[in-house]
Amino acid sequence: MGVVLVVAAHPDDEVLGAGGTLAKHVASGDQVHAIVLSEGASSRYAAEGAGLLRDSATRSAEAIGLTSIHLLDLPDQRLDAIPLIEVTHAVEEVVLELRPETVYTHTPVDVNADHGVVARATWTACRPYAAPWLHRILAFETPSSTEWAWPLEGSSFQPNWFVDIAGTLDRKLEAVSCYTTELRDYPHPRSLQALTERARFWGSHVGVAAAEPFILLRGRG
Repeated sequence: MGVVLVVAAHPDDEVLGAGGTLAKHVASGDQVHAIVLSEGASSRYAAEGAGLLRDSATRSAEAIGLTSIHLLDLPDQRLDAIPLIEVTHAVEEVVLELRPETVYTHTPVDVNADHGVVARATWTACRPYAAPWLHRILAFETPSSTEWAWPLEGSSFQPNWFVDIAGTLDRKLEAVSCYTTELRDYPHPRSLQALTERARFWGSHVGVAAAEPFILLRGRG
């Protein structure tokens, strides 16, 4: 049994990017934890929006089978206004407590500034001499954000690690469906149909029915 941690900027990022993979870890007997740094609501919704997202995150975590989810409630779309060292320390506290062997987080190649901050904070929190027990760090895409990054050379998401989620895609969609305020109508990337098509698309790259793509940032056996 291993320990897995997903570090996400906003409620729903954790399942949009890696929900099928996390469910697969759960099915194999791993302890799977999530940390979500921002409340994800204050830049878009009325005061009650943050509470709705917290409830959605809890239900989504139950759908995936997470061992725990840490909701830190930092300000939405303003993580870049907080000193990076403070965000890093928030991630580092959980990393030191849980001692995960595998960590999933955002790619810094992303239109959403919060995603980039979390990616950099996680990378620093998981530096080799701070977390020598860590075997693998992987970066996921976030549909409706990663694909809209600056269209410049070196700024696109180029995965080199794929996880077969044919057996857990339905569980991912169930978890995403818990975020009723975040779902959109097709063809938006955060619609259930588009998420299904995306998994099929990535699966076709590696000869499986459905897959989630990642960039392996650091890994060892």
